[in-house]
Amino acid sequence: MALPQTEYLLLQHDGPFLHVTLNRPEARNALSLGMASELMSVFDAIRDDESIRALIIRGAGGHFCAGGDIKDMAGARAALAAGDDDAMFRFNRSFGEMITVCNELPQTVVTVIEGAALGGGFGLACVSDVAIAHADATFGLPETGLGVIPAQIAPFVVKRIGVTQARRLALTGIRFKGHEALRLGIVHEVAESSDELEQCIEKTLSAIKRCAPNANRVTKQLVLNVENTDMNDILDQAAHAFADATKSAEGQEGTMAFVQKRLPNWAQ
Repeated sequence: MALPQTEYLLLQHDGPFLHVTLNRPEARNALSLGMASELMSVFDAIRDDESIRALIIRGAGGHFCAGGDIKDMAGARAALAAGDDDAMFRFNRSFGEMITVCNELPQTVVTVIEGAALGGGFGLACVSDVAIAHADATFGLPETGLGVIPAQIAPFVVKRIGVTQARRLALTGIRFKGHEALRLGIVHEVAESSDELEQCIEKTLSAIKRCAPNANRVTKQLVLNVENTDMNDILDQAAHAFADATKSAEGQEGTMAFVQKRLPNWAQ
């Protein structure tokens, strides 16, 4: 696998895992156009690589991501004023494209949330398969307080926590901490200290490693299809996928390992 050269991301390939660190600590890792483009390049590079089983996204300097970059928005406003009528649309839509691709990656996406997780950072948390937060992390949708809207984020927030809570958060802009994020279903685990956070990450990656790689990819696609496909079609597809899985090398190895009371080869 050839990873792209990046300026705003730190990439660490560790066996079946790719660690991606948002690296603009001077801006609390605000999502610039450059960072979004680099994330898209990383997603494109790993999408079809079955050796990468999980993508772990976190932020440098004690923050996850403080939202969109105001400087980039100012640039789009200037282009709009200069006569480019689509400048603001393209600016906003580029983040929606990135977060959609992240949501649909076949790999398991794990977000590790410390410090600020606002706006676009909140959105990234909502499209992760596993979200782990420090208790002191701060979540919120501040867009309406700035006179704009969480246009590309709100649909994913609704899918994550439901319409009622999404309306409350989006229409008040309130900030809240890790335990409230856990209660709402935005994150799955909350750690009280940095050491406990690292232990949660290690436990999650160990669990992922025990899952058959292709079975995980197919299962994730099945879960994503639930919202977009007729239920009977989903169950038909699921039955075909199950039959294929049982006949696959993974399915045979998993069954044999269970019978022999040992770990399957992908977990060793």
